[in-house]
Amino acid sequence: MKSAREIIDSYDGRPLRIMEVCGTHTHEIFRLGIRRILPPGLKLISGPGCPVCVTPCGYIDEAVSLALEKNAVICTFGDLIRVPGSNMSLASARSRGAEIRTVYSPLDALELAQSDPDRQVVFLSVGFETTTPGSCLAVRKAAERGVKNFSILSANKTMPRAYEALKGSADAFLYPGHVSVMTGTALYERLCAEGVSGIVTGFTADEILTALAAVVELSRSGKPFFRNCYPRVVRPEGNPAAVRLMDQVMEPCDAEWRGLGMIPGSGLKFRDRFAPFDARVKFGISELRGRDNPACSCGRILRGECMPPDCPLFGKVCTPAHPAGACMVSGEGACSAFYQYGEKIDE
Repeated sequence: MKSAREIIDSYDGRPLRIMEVCGTHTHEIFRLGIRRILPPGLKLISGPGCPVCVTPCGYIDEAVSLALEKNAVICTFGDLIRVPGSNMSLASARSRGAEIRTVYSPLDALELAQSDPDRQVVFLSVGFETTTPGSCLAVRKAAERGVKNFSILSANKTMPRAYEALKGSADAFLYPGHVSVMTGTALYERLCAEGVSGIVTGFTADEILTALAAVVELSRSGKPFFRNCYPRVVRPEGNPAAVRLMDQVMEPCDAEWRGLGMIPGSGLKFRDRFAPFDARVKFGISELRGRDNPACSCGRILRGECMPPDCPLFGKVCTPAHPAGACMVSGEGACSAFYQYGEKIDE
């Protein structure tokens, strides 16, 4: 029986475009040197699998407004602080006196609110199915404890509609392992029936190579395919408890994705019962439509239409020290991966 590496090395068919939906896959593929061993016919392209990268510019503007105009304490994960908004980032807002705190969990923000009841604390909830249950749990606990000064500014999204929006952008997807732990595999089986091919995989060298070899073998039939190459953690049923928690606290809504535009039913908002913990409701603000840097190619990169080095700002105006776009800021962003590893891989 041929090894995964032998199957990959022997590929000499038509060009196959394989999209890594997950930003962690993009970075691991670079770090492990997998790109440099692929035959010319296999082309890896990056997709919209980083929640920070697909969060629209207007969301940053909303957070800045809450910090500077409403005097709220903003709690967030680290990557989001340096993402540019229309006029400034949260880091810039902090330099103007805003209180911006880095936390490791929405529960940390809830604890802060309880310890300082005279200040309004807002957690910036950005993420897919993997991290959304944590925000839902924090809101449920806040309701149970009667905490009045805690709220969440949500930019939570779900992946199913995004895959549909990306139809035709690649021959096959590498589906994200951690999201799949939550959602299970029924979604991918349905997408396969609709003509969308993909493989669920983990993050080790063996798992990624096995997934790429599966793409090579299964594509030979010319028919749509799906395979779970991460069965040790991804089950068909997913995580029913986490799904129930999300459904209890949040409901689907339309959502804007950087690079993909407005995707119906791809976002999550709080159900009426938990609306008091929705920062937009509490502070009476509307969702803002931001202004992205017109020279930045983040949107095209997230759609798989170009590679980071194709952006005129990449490595010149836009670097990790001075990012012009979210894809260079995020630790899972494609631009940061190409900047960190790209030149070494080319050499």
